[in-house]
Amino acid sequence: MDLPPLIRAFVLHFGEMGGRWGISRTVGQIYALLFLSDRPLAADDIVRALGVSRSNVSMGLKELQAWRLVELRHVPGDRRDHFTTPEDIWQIVRTLVEERRRREIDPTLSVLRTLLMEAPRDAAERHAQARMAEMLELIELLTRWYADVSTLETDRLVALLRLGAGVARLVDRAGRLLPAGRSAPSEEVDR
Repeated sequence: MDLPPLIRAFVLHFGEMGGRWGISRTVGQIYALLFLSDRPLAADDIVRALGVSRSNVSMGLKELQAWRLVELRHVPGDRRDHFTTPEDIWQIVRTLVEERRRREIDPTLSVLRTLLMEAPRDAAERHAQARMAEMLELIELLTRWYADVSTLETDRLVALLRLGAGVARLVDRAGRLLPAGRSAPSEEVDR
């Protein structure tokens, strides 16, 4: 790997983290390299920079394209395909969250809904269904929250995230303004 030390450290770290995120080391390294690159890279550039095989790079690029995390770019005067990541880091985060939701959360919701429609045969299954119902309710709540938040412009999303625990203070204040047991309808909330 013939990269400047700072870039190499980041690329190696992303490779190590890849396994924890459910991707291969090579895919993590490819993504990190493309993310830091100041220009779109061809597969041959990636092979040289990372010292991995061309087939690993090709498979890694296909996987990253399937996740919508890399974009194909054409460079004038060069017939090869070049790849880059979106410039907007918030778009990258939104894409990651959306893909994770589609690949992991949606199938789980489907299974939970199906299992909750079955008639329990005994106390153990009734208990299991009660726990599954709690999980379904939580995941649906988080999914609805994400759907609302995902429509916010980036500057408003950043402001919301910077509030951190301050959101709890806002909820407390709203609770003092509304009668007990009543929450603000979503259409009344200033977006």
